[in-house]
Amino acid sequence: MCCQLRSHKRFGIEKGYRQGKADLLLWLIENKFGADTAEALRERVESAYNDSLRCWSARILTADTPDALFH
Repeated sequence: MCCQLRSHKRFGIEKGYRQGKADLLLWLIENKFGADTAEALRERVESAYNDSLRCWSARILTADTPDALFH
């Protein structure tokens, strides 16, 4: 039971980190491209894996359009 609790706790922590990354990326998208764009991309960003969030977070620094984040 102890190991199972640790596993659930770790899952919760990882989910929290991912949600924090998604929130930050959405804030950056909103500031760069506007609130409507951030809202339109919310589901995609919030359902993404950590690797994608990290990649997109780096791309926002140079992206000229929202599409450039994802390609």
